[in-house]
Amino acid sequence: MGKKTLDQAFEKTLEKGDKIFVPYIMAGDGGIDALPERIQFLEEAGATALELGIPFSDPVADGPTIQAAGLRALEEKVTLKKVLDKLKVTKKDRTIPIILMTYMNPICAYGIEAFAKESVASGVDGLIIPDLPMEEEERITDHLTENKVALIRLAALTSPIDRLKTIAEKTEGFLYAVTVKGTTGAQVEFQKEVGDYISRVKDLTTKPVLAGFGVSTPEHVRQLSEYGDGVVVGSEIVTCFHENRRDKITELIDASKRLPVN
Repeated sequence: MGKKTLDQAFEKTLEKGDKIFVPYIMAGDGGIDALPERIQFLEEAGATALELGIPFSDPVADGPTIQAAGLRALEEKVTLKKVLDKLKVTKKDRTIPIILMTYMNPICAYGIEAFAKESVASGVDGLIIPDLPMEEEERITDHLTENKVALIRLAALTSPIDRLKTIAEKTEGFLYAVTVKGTTGAQVEFQKEVGDYISRVKDLTTKPVLAGFGVSTPEHVRQLSEYGDGVVVGSEIVTCFHENRRDKITELIDASKRLPVN
């Protein structure tokens, strides 16, 4: 499990001639007991890995759709501990890599060392922490490295080239190329600068580069995958589960298949 599992999953997908597709869901939206079945559905639909959000009361990187999903999960009394416990007891029922997306507050409340150990025990392979700047990440990186959990870094459209280089060198698993200047949420279209930015970031790292934030249609998946190695899709997946439109999820995932590898 861990970093190696992520790397192998990504390599396998790209070697097949597909692009990487990572859906995001909010853990506990629809109730914590719905989580294993949703993971199974996404795995069977062909997702490469899964980004699993942890509900939090102050999600600074999340747009309205994911904020609403987080509130629904909080109303169900879902916590980081409950999510890890559910992942642990269902660990043997899945092969898809799991990436947790959470903020530092829940991790610190849990205890950084305990969180790292419980993550790997629960079958977590990677971690995304949007509010953790590189200058402060040493407080957690040693524990993640010890437990072989990948810390995935985010690169912004507005980041200067020197910072992008550092982020690209340090990222594990993949580099998350944020494609909007703001929070998550569906976009109508992407500006040309986004493609140039993804291509520029891809030149800086040997890790896969995935575009995320605002990706909401099969055309978005195909368009952005032309520049990088795949996409992360969040708000649209959350909406489709909430409205029981699973056929739309399948369409999104299918759009990443058999696309040219850069």
